Amino acid sequence: DVGNYPRWGTARLGSERKLLLRIRDYDEPLVVPVSEVIMLGRYDTVTGESPHVDLTAYGAEEKGVSRRHASIIIDDDTLKVVDMGSANATHINGQKLIAHQARILRDGDELRLGHLVIHIHFA
Repeated sequence: DVGNYPRWGTARLGSERKLLLRIRDYDEPLVVPVSEVIMLGRYDTVTGESPHVDLTAYGAEEKGVSRRHASIIIDDDTLKVVDMGSANATHINGQKLIAHQARILRDGDELRLGHLVIHIHFA
């Protein structure tokens, strides 16, 4: 029954409520359980704080990822991404996001934080 699984391009989250983040040039995806807000960014050496998804190990600083770059929020089983006013912008499928404005995130989307490319898959 294909009704229980998300189709490519769907905006609806699957029943497992997890995201697979496939980072370009890395084999193993990050598996992220979906919570109300998922902050994407890198470790802050000044405060010692890490976002929910710390991309430091993926060359985040060198690739222009801000400490609190973007957040993924859930709204009634639909995921949205918000650029948090990052220095080097967030793009979905090549389109630059306006800071602090939510955009729907779909299965299969390419998310670019600065120059760090992440392919989004719903599980």
